[in-house]
Amino acid sequence: MEVVLLVDFGSTHTKVLAVDLDREEIVGRSQAVTTVEEDITIGLNNALEQLFSRFDITERDIVARYASSSAAGGLRMAAIGLVPSLTLEAARRAALGAGAKVVWSSGYELDESSVEEVRAAACDIILLSGGTDGGDKKTIIANATLIAQSDIAAPVIVAGNRTAAGTVRRILDDAGKSSFQVENVLPLLDRLNVEPAQALIRDLFIRQITAAKGLNRAQEYIGDIVMPTPKATLQAAALLADGSGDEPGIGTLLVVEVGGATINIHSVADGRPADAKTVLRGLPETRTKRTVEGDLGIRYNAPTILEFVGAARCLERLRTVLPDARIDADELAARVHRLSSDVGHVPSTDLDDAIDRVLAEAAVSFAVERHAGTLKQEFTLAGEVKVQVGKDLTQVTNLVGTGGIFKYGRWPEKVLASALYDAGVPWSLKPMRPAAWLDQGYLLYGIGLLAEHSPGKALRIAKKYLKRVDLDGGNARGFQ
Repeated sequence: MEVVLLVDFGSTHTKVLAVDLDREEIVGRSQAVTTVEEDITIGLNNALEQLFSRFDITERDIVARYASSSAAGGLRMAAIGLVPSLTLEAARRAALGAGAKVVWSSGYELDESSVEEVRAAACDIILLSGGTDGGDKKTIIANATLIAQSDIAAPVIVAGNRTAAGTVRRILDDAGKSSFQVENVLPLLDRLNVEPAQALIRDLFIRQITAAKGLNRAQEYIGDIVMPTPKATLQAAALLADGSGDEPGIGTLLVVEVGGATINIHSVADGRPADAKTVLRGLPETRTKRTVEGDLGIRYNAPTILEFVGAARCLERLRTVLPDARIDADELAARVHRLSSDVGHVPSTDLDDAIDRVLAEAAVSFAVERHAGTLKQEFTLAGEVKVQVGKDLTQVTNLVGTGGIFKYGRWPEKVLASALYDAGVPWSLKPMRPAAWLDQGYLLYGIGLLAEHSPGKALRIAKKYLKRVDLDGGNARGFQ
């Protein structure tokens, strides 16, 4: 037996998957609390001890080890651009697609207070963009000057107007800052170019950020941390959708990743208008896209979800899910607020489970609506036209749910159904009739890691272990 260990150093748990590549089977899985504040190898060793004691695996069976990480908050980035809807948005997409968490962003010229906010955000990397090639130079140079004059130590990736990039680098280098240059993320108003920036972000993550996060202590056993965990999941989504070599993919898809702190949405689809007469507006969309909703995690942000939906509507939904629930709006609010301070809470009663379901349904509905494009009617001199902004996901053929609510929750299919198109919000281009799948073994990060080395085997393992479910009858999607 030749076993590959796939390790994820998560912000809460360190997870280990053991895969027999010859048989293309998962032969063991375990997890333990991540111990990044003490020594990250403690949690790793606890997970390994569980793995070796519960399954017929020994160290002698292991032929390779690959790892991802979102420990200590993951890869924290600031994105700075010119126009918020153009170069700043391009920079944000580059960062998110690389698996980073954008903790601060701004368009136009910075000021002293903005620089202080960047410093306080404790970013690992700053992505500095601005201006199309041959366009505005003043803003990116001014922003570089302020960063150079600050005590910010994070490396700066320069990905803006190429005619200003050399000047920007000199300003940063003369101030002793660590700077790197890549091609402009928005060379033309109608052309995104995020791949060079994403490749450098990943390289910096491997070379520098692992040491800053304390992950270098695990490298003696694991080797390099290959990528941020969200990037691994996005890579798994792309492999699952598009296939590899002789192994076909399953087609376009949307991945809904529900966590306690954030909800990540990944899509692999062109997202072009279904109707040839529809007019597209806004930045072009990448086929592979990730968005992060930092205000919708079902633990840390539970009160925010309740506020978005309204206590009365949440209570109404809760009583639909659990008709005999004896709870009023005040008690519901109190329970939801306790979740944000007890983020490790595990439901132990029917009421706990029902509250989790209601929160997750609402969060998924909001998150997918933000990720998907919109379609609205406008009136012109030539008559009525339809205008699309963002990706049309109505025809996406697959929907995948991953995260604790889908592994441990009592109603995973109902939660996943909240990602579907809602006739009550007809302008939101969410999936209409996809096949549905559950990742009930926290598999996707491992598939993304394995895709780097054995993509065909990784894809076949994903197909074998994702669970097909039926969403017919789904869920009352009335939170919008």
